[in-house]
Amino acid sequence: MASSSAPLAKLTEVSPPPPPAVEVDKLDLALLRALAVDARQSQRALARTVEMSPPAVADRLARLERSGVIRGYRADIDWAALGFPVVVYLAVAAGPGMDLSEIIRAIRAIPEAEDMSVVTGGLDLLVRLRVRNHTHLRELLLDKVFQINGVQRTETFLSLADLEPDNFAAALLDIMSRDRARNVTVTYRTSRRTPDRRLARWRVSPPMRISPAAWCTGSASRISWAAMACTPTTRPRRRRNLPAA
Repeated sequence: MASSSAPLAKLTEVSPPPPPAVEVDKLDLALLRALAVDARQSQRALARTVEMSPPAVADRLARLERSGVIRGYRADIDWAALGFPVVVYLAVAAGPGMDLSEIIRAIRAIPEAEDMSVVTGGLDLLVRLRVRNHTHLRELLLDKVFQINGVQRTETFLSLADLEPDNFAAALLDIMSRDRARNVTVTYRTSRRTPDRRLARWRVSPPMRISPAAWCTGSASRISWAAMACTPTTRPRRRRNLPAA
């Protein structure tokens, strides 16, 4: 970054590090995807969508909220319809020896600053601004941004169009669900012909299918099972050797 002398440790109080990843299962992902599609639906409607009971849905929602996965339920506002159609990206470089955390606090106090990121390279901050028009942008830069102590250089990028996915959260949750489906843990009992009759766990990556004949010969205990290949706790019936006609 441009201000390499500014200690990054000071940024933790204004920009805390991300929390560790939270372990979620397929039901959590299904619940999150249903909320990403429509966050206003009731718990009873969510229960019908994910095929769970309403109390179970309430417990999972409370756990996801406590763990920080669900940060809140907000309205998706069309700012252009409210008179703020212009999006501007403002790149900020701090002066040598300046405290970047002070600049971050000053920019956060600007209502038009929609979000902000600390970036690498020749710049320090990338700020997304929402303004009414060019006159509003000029006043914002002259009266607020340029008055911040420590700002050495800025660069302004005017957004011509915002190309956002239809539903970013739902699309990313679908990817997580597919990744989890490719890595399934299956618990089953080994064949009677296998010396070890205890419960065994197999990691399926990638899933593979085996024939019932392999199960009867006992070779299934050495092969990874796909969750949908068959019911692991059941064995096919033996065929009786009928006398030839």
